[in-house]
Amino acid sequence: MQIVPGDLLKTIDSPDDLKMIRKEDLHKVCDELRQYIIDVVSVHGGHFAASLGVVELTVALHYTYNTPYDQLVWDVGHQAYGHKILTGRRDNFPTNRKYCGLSGFPKRSESEYDSFGVGHSSTSISAALGMSLAAKHNGEKDRKAVAVIGDGSMTAGMAFEAMNHAGVADSDLLVILNDNCMSIDPNVGSLREYLTDITTSHTYNKLKDEIWNTLGKLPRGAHFTREVASKLEHSIKGFINKRSNLFESMQMRYFGPIDGHNITKLVETLKDLRDIPGPKLLHVITTKGKGYALAEKDQTKWHAPGLFDKVTGEIFKKTFETPQPPKYQDVFGKTIIELARKNNKIFGITPAMPSGSSLKFMMDEMPDRAIDVGICEQHAVTLSAGMATQGLRVFCNIYSSFMQRAYDQVVHDVALQKLPVVFCLDRAGLVGDDGPTHHGVYDISYMRCIPNMIISSPMNEAELRDLMYTSQLESTKLPFVIRYPRGEGMMPEWQTEMKEITIGKGRKLKDGKDIAILSFGHPGNFASKAIRELKTDGIDPAHYDLRFIKPLDEAMLHEVFSNYSKIITVEDGTVIGGVGSAILEFMSMHGYSAHVKMLGIPDRIVEHGSQKELQHECHYDAEAIIATAREMMKSVVTVTQ
Repeated sequence: MQIVPGDLLKTIDSPDDLKMIRKEDLHKVCDELRQYIIDVVSVHGGHFAASLGVVELTVALHYTYNTPYDQLVWDVGHQAYGHKILTGRRDNFPTNRKYCGLSGFPKRSESEYDSFGVGHSSTSISAALGMSLAAKHNGEKDRKAVAVIGDGSMTAGMAFEAMNHAGVADSDLLVILNDNCMSIDPNVGSLREYLTDITTSHTYNKLKDEIWNTLGKLPRGAHFTREVASKLEHSIKGFINKRSNLFESMQMRYFGPIDGHNITKLVETLKDLRDIPGPKLLHVITTKGKGYALAEKDQTKWHAPGLFDKVTGEIFKKTFETPQPPKYQDVFGKTIIELARKNNKIFGITPAMPSGSSLKFMMDEMPDRAIDVGICEQHAVTLSAGMATQGLRVFCNIYSSFMQRAYDQVVHDVALQKLPVVFCLDRAGLVGDDGPTHHGVYDISYMRCIPNMIISSPMNEAELRDLMYTSQLESTKLPFVIRYPRGEGMMPEWQTEMKEITIGKGRKLKDGKDIAILSFGHPGNFASKAIRELKTDGIDPAHYDLRFIKPLDEAMLHEVFSNYSKIITVEDGTVIGGVGSAILEFMSMHGYSAHVKMLGIPDRIVEHGSQKELQHECHYDAEAIIATAREMMKSVVTVTQ
C-alpha cells in the first residue's frame, strides 16, 4: 500500500525546503505532517501519540533554527518521527523500526540531523550542554544547541544534574520542556504538581506576559536591544519571584508556558529566544496524541498501539484458534498480587513502567503497596534497598536495558549490604523493534560479576511463578535476579500452584548420548525444538536447564563434563562474560576438556528487527542449535579429567 504525503509535505526533503514555505502556510505543513504520521503508523506500526503531540514544535524548530549546524537533541526519541520525516527520511519512513530499515529513535549514523543517539530518557540536556560548550571552545559563536525534553523525563536526576551545571556554565543552551503530563503512563510526583501550578497560575503568567510584551514594545537602539530588554525582564522577574520558580532558582531563564500547538506563537518565540544568550528554558504545553481523538483520550493505550484502522480506531490483534500463552510480564503482574495477598511484606516498585511491566495490576488492587517512582532507576533501586532494611520484600521491576542506569546502586546499596531485593528484569534478551538502546543483553554479564547475587531465568511461565515464590521466602537472604524476555511464554495453562525451587539447582530435561545442550531461560525452548528435529538425523542430545547462572549447579555440571565431550551453551545475553563464559570457567577450574560452542548474542551492537529475525541473525535460535550440533558431531573430542 503506497502512502502519499500531502502537497506541501512532499516538497520538503530538508529543513531548507521547509524554510521556503510562507509562515502563514506552516499550519498546513503541520496538518499534513500529522496526517502522514497517522497514515504510516496505522499501517506499519511504531510509537504514535508522542510524535503527534510535537508536530507544531518540530516544524517550528526546523523552521527557526539552522539544523543540522544548530544541534537539536530529542530526549528518548519517541517523539521524533516528525523530525525524521522533515529531514530527508520521508519516503523511507514506512521502514521505521523494521529489519534493516530506519531506527525508531534518532541515531547519529542514520542522519546528520540526528545530533545525538537516544533511546533512554533524560540525556538530552547533558548532551546539548556538552555540544554548546564545545561550540564555544571551537569559536562557533553562532551555533545553537537545543534540548527537547518531556516532563516525564525531567523527573530523572540526570536532567537536574545537567541543569545544575547549565545554570553556571557560560553556554548558549535552550531547553524546551514539552509538558503533556505523560511519559508512557501518567506522570507522578511533586514535579508534575509543580508544573501544573505554573501552568494554571494566572497571576504569575499574566504578570510575566505583561513584562515581556511591554519590554518588547520599547524602542530598540544601540543601547536598548531586545537582549537588554530580556536582561531587564529577568531582573524584574527575579525581584518579583524571589527565586520562587524552580528553573530560575537554577539560574536558567524561564519562559512560558506557551501553547505548543500554536505554530505562529512557537516560531515567534523561538526566534526571540535565539537572540537571547545564556541558558534558558521554554515551557511548552502540548497534548500527547494531538489530532487523533482516540489517542488524546487514552494516551497510554496509544503510545505504541501496533497496527490499527485509522478511521474506526480499531487496533488489530492476532486471532488464534487455540489458547495462547500470556506475556511473561502479565504473568509477573498477576503472580505478584497472589503473593502479596498472602505476604503483607511484599511491595512492588517500578520506574515509570507500570503498564509495560504489568505492575499496574497491583497498583489497581493494592495502590498502597505498588509504587511508580517516575523515571529514576537509581532511586528505585535504593528505595527498594531502604525498604528491605526494614524487613519488607520488594520486587523492583526494571527493564534489563534500564537497569544499566542503576548499576552503582545495585552494587553499593544492595549487594554490598546483602539486602534481599528481588530484581525482576523484564525485556531481557533481544526486544525486537526498539533496537539496540532497549535490547536487554548485558544483564547476565554485569550481574554475574557482583558478589552476593542470585541470578535466575525461567524457561516458562510456571518457572517464573516458582522463582518469584522462592525469592520472597524468609529463607532467601540475598539479592535475587529474575530475568525474563519480552512477549509470550510457552504455557497457555500457566496458573500452576507455586512451589519453592532450590537456589542454585538446575534440572535435566532429557538424557542423551551424543551431545549436551545447556540452556538458560527462555532459549531452552529453542533447544527443545532443536532436539526434536535432531532425532531425524539420529543425533541424541541431552538437555540441561541451568535455571541459575549464579550460583551454578556444580553437581549437575560435573555430571555433564564427565559424560559429554561435546557441549552447546544457549543464552539470550552477550556471550562475553555470560552463560557460556561461566561454563568455560567451570571447565577450566575443574580440569575438564571438552568441545564447547557458545550460542548467544555476539560481541557487537545488534540493530532492530523482529525478535525472530534477530534471534536468527545472532545464531541462537532452534535452527542455529541444529546446525551447530550437526557440525560438532563431525568432530572428535576425548573427555579427560
